This record gives sequence, structure tokens and C-alpha cells, in this order.
Amino acid sequence: MDAISSPIVVGHDGSAFAGTALAWVLRWADVTGLSVIVARAWTLRTAPRPSSWEHGYVPPAADFEQAVRERLMADTRALVAQYGDVEVSYATPRGPAANGLLMLAEDASLVAVGPRGLGGFKGLVLGSVSEAVVRHAPCPVVVVRDSEDPARSDRVLDLDS
Repeated sequence: MDAISSPIVVGHDGSAFAGTALAWVLRWADVTGLSVIVARAWTLRTAPRPSSWEHGYVPPAADFEQAVRERLMADTRALVAQYGDVEVSYATPRGPAANGLLMLAEDASLVAVGPRGLGGFKGLVLGSVSEAVVRHAPCPVVVVRDSEDPARSDRVLDLDS
């Protein structure tokens, strides 16, 4: 695939920042005609319980992956529905989020992330996943910020008093 027709990958962990990044990506894809891959990485620790879960029975990994995909689609359904002309698919790589996004970035024209996600410290300017993607992605990366971002330009820190 060439960069002109390759999809846009957007990381979505369910956070408000991820929703802002997805909205930006959908608007950009609508203008450019590119397709979008909405991605959520997972581990057994972070995946929602699959419907096949029963007391004393641990379902196979495929059931956990399906539960992640269903949650991702539910979390993004309303926003994606606003852009009916944009082709959207979903990816749920198993493992650390940065690794999954970087793997998907290999065939992407652009990767978009929020400045940080659900984990970590609320005051961080850039989360570990976003930083890893910015540093290592083989394609352009956009970090989509909003008014709640701790690094917004109008933020004033009184460090000299």
C-alpha cells in the first residue's frame, strides 16, 4: 500500500482523549477519502469478561478478543455513525498498546493518538503509549489535544512564587 491510499490508524482506549482523537481522524478521513482503523490493544488483565465466562472456566483468548472488539465498537458507535461515508474497521491486537499501534503503523499513512489515555498520571503532558508512537512510528503521527489537555497552550504554571 502506498501512503496516499493507506488507512489512518487511531488508538482508542476508551478515554475522553481517545474520543477526541477519533473525532479528528474521522473528520480528516471524510475530507481525504482515506479509510480508518480504530485500534484497541488488550491483555487478559485489561480485556472485558467475555460472554462465555463461567465460574471455573476460563474462555479461550479469541473470546476475550471478541469482547474487546465489541466494547470498542460500542464505545465508538455514535461517533462513527456521524461519518457514514468513511470506511471504518477495527483492530484489536493483543499485547502492549504501543506495540499494537506500531505494528499497525507499518501499513498506515498516519497514526493518531490522544496525548494520554486511561492509565498513568493525570498531570502527564504525554503518556507512555503516545510518546512511544511519536518516537518509533514509521509514518507521520498526530497527537490530538483538546481543552482538557494538561499541555494546552493557555495553561499557566506558577512555579516562580
